[in-house]
Amino acid sequence: MATLKATVTIAGGGLAGLSLAAGLRLRGVPVKVHEAGSYPRHRVCGEFISGAAPATLEALGIADAFADALPRRSLIWLSEGKLVHCDDLPEPALGISRYRLDARLRERVTELGGEVIEHSRQVREPLEGLVWTAGRIPAKSRWIGLKCHFRDLAMKADLEMHLGSNGYAGLAGVEDGRVNVCGLFKVDRALRGSGSELLLSYLEQGGNDVLAKRLRGAVVDEDSFAAVAGFSLGRQPELPGLCVLGDAESMIPPFTGNGMSMAFQAAELALEPLEEWSKGFLDWDDCRAAIRSALHRRFRRRLNAAQALHPVLMYGSGRHLVKSLGRARLLPFRPLLSLVR
Repeated sequence: MATLKATVTIAGGGLAGLSLAAGLRLRGVPVKVHEAGSYPRHRVCGEFISGAAPATLEALGIADAFADALPRRSLIWLSEGKLVHCDDLPEPALGISRYRLDARLRERVTELGGEVIEHSRQVREPLEGLVWTAGRIPAKSRWIGLKCHFRDLAMKADLEMHLGSNGYAGLAGVEDGRVNVCGLFKVDRALRGSGSELLLSYLEQGGNDVLAKRLRGAVVDEDSFAAVAGFSLGRQPELPGLCVLGDAESMIPPFTGNGMSMAFQAAELALEPLEEWSKGFLDWDDCRAAIRSALHRRFRRRLNAAQALHPVLMYGSGRHLVKSLGRARLLPFRPLLSLVR
């Protein structure tokens, strides 16, 4: 006689929530995903996956979603328009927009027999069987994230990172000849503008006039513009008893380019405890504790390293150090990369 399995309810249909749902369905676990928005949608995101092993995507049953993702290997770092460093990633990153990827993951979950309910916002409260993956926890902060897609923009490398006095922005090619431009900046309420003009204003204010001029010469897709504010980086505030994954658990500073991979890795870590709970072999408190412990073990080092390096990029003395090391060809890019992977 088949074992009756309990349903895992997932609040938040982003990368962590949808990939977790797909992975659980592969194991025969009933899942129901509640997403406050709808698909497809643009999100503030670097839109390349770097650091997630193919085995992780296979374990989650989502590897096919990346079949046509663009391999991204070469990269350059610039500071206020001047070249600091050029290199290659040890393993190619995968370039794909959230607009396309989230819709594909939703389809994958439903193909596997999961239920995805759009326009359904859940209450953030600890309940047995509930996994909270609804993204950042609102908090007072000085950060704003902005993104927009551009076409007909010649790239100088597969990935470009532009440091400025007020933050930084990354460029990554995605599908259909688009380039995703996504930046993290210190909030400046004196800056005006909407859509892509606001993004360009932040770039110009930070000394990235050359990049802003390149973008003004490209074709902008205003419908792709997205913004987010009111969030903190690092470990997110905990709600006792609530099982959390993804950005709801921790947000790694975006310069690492590791946020999307962390969402998939977190989902993979949660598969076994949730399957055991669903089958009745593990009580909920032990399941939640096992997930929390696994996340801390897996991500502690990279989060600590990223939190230590982030201020270096945000302050003038730190950027000066980075530029000096770059000019002397002494920037330890690969050792630093390994710390945030």
